[in-house]
Amino acid sequence: MRSFILTAAVFVWGYAGIALAAEIDGQWARGDGNATVIIAPCGTDICAVNTWIKPGTPKEKKGDKLVMTIKSGVDGVYSGRAYDPQRELTYNLTVTVNGDKMTTRGCIVAGILCKAIDWTRMN
Repeated sequence: MRSFILTAAVFVWGYAGIALAAEIDGQWARGDGNATVIIAPCGTDICAVNTWIKPGTPKEKKGDKLVMTIKSGVDGVYSGRAYDPQRELTYNLTVTVNGDKMTTRGCIVAGILCKAIDWTRMN
């Protein structure tokens, strides 16, 4: 009986983790209106791929990818690292998802240089 309860608890906890991770998946529009991305699993990581870039936006193009190695935490907060192969940069990354709103915060240079971007889920 104890084994069954432990197995059930692990299953429920594991399922809750899957549900949290699914919140980040989908299509998102950047708050400044310059880009849209699709976020989905890619292998063991999660990738954000540019699906549209506003013409004239410097240093970005459709198809650019950010590879995120992040773990879901509580209250829709994900944390870990992200690799940008176009710029060959690795960031410390925190992503906060709250319903149809998301904020990404990436830091480089030992967390000294950081930038946050707001996103809205597209339906």
